[in-house]
Amino acid sequence: MISSFLLLAAAQNTTWYVLPLAGAISLVYSASRYELTERILKRAARLFLTITGFMAGVFVILWLLSANL
Repeated sequence: MISSFLLLAAAQNTTWYVLPLAGAISLVYSASRYELTERILKRAARLFLTITGFMAGVFVILWLLSANL
């Protein structure tokens, strides 16, 4: 039973941890700069999209560079 759990944990793709991490970073950064809740959420969403877009762009570039290896 423990070995099957370890195999399941090893098969889990850790790339999905990027989304909650980017969300937490966006919220904390925006909350440290602004006071109004509406503005914090709006800026956090914008920063979240910026972070994930940049990381997706880097992923695509690395994927294209490694395709011919």
